[in-house]
Amino acid sequence: SAMIIDAMDLLYSKSFDGFCIVSSDSDFTRLASRIRESGLVVYGCGERKTPKAFVTACDRFIYVENLMPTTEAPRPVGSDGPSSAAGLSASSSSLPVHTLLAKRKRVESRLEKEASIDAQAVGSLTIETREVDEEVIDLLWEAVEIAADEEGWAVLSKVGSLITKWHPDFDSRTYGFRKLKELMASTSLFEIIHRSPGLGKPELAYARCSVEQWEARLL
Repeated sequence: SAMIIDAMDLLYSKSFDGFCIVSSDSDFTRLASRIRESGLVVYGCGERKTPKAFVTACDRFIYVENLMPTTEAPRPVGSDGPSSAAGLSASSSSLPVHTLLAKRKRVESRLEKEASIDAQAVGSLTIETREVDEEVIDLLWEAVEIAADEEGWAVLSKVGSLITKWHPDFDSRTYGFRKLKELMASTSLFEIIHRSPGLGKPELAYARCSVEQWEARLL
């Protein structure tokens, strides 16, 4: 397609460090592979129906379902909840009443439009939180063991990078958790701590496989 040709032209220009392909079409699989062969990073973004071949052709693949709000539907303006329009700065109280009303109307109009767009976007996709099954647990366990130091502790960011390398589409949000740490903690099979790797360095999150919990789980 024309888009693929344009992407190849950009690739040959050698002006970019990476590409982001937003599509669920398998036609872009070869393009993603070709870009990576040139040493550039490829990020993919599409629906969960995206063919696995395209997903694995990317360095990182993000499902659009994971970018959608999952807690509750957008609340229409005028509900019992707090309104952003009511949050106009206190300094506005000195303005004429008709000016405040005009501002409020503009804000409410914008909020109604945004809520409508969000509702349409959410409604067009099936947002399903997947279960943390044995396959996921085994994946987490293996990544921690490989990234662990002599004492069994693995820096959580390294664990995440390793999993993403194996599975570009892995995302804790797929399982209903905002962060990898929360996903791992939910299994009760890992010890998680925060500590500094050295004097004056910021704290990092570490994880270690809990052999006792694993053995208890098998009983």
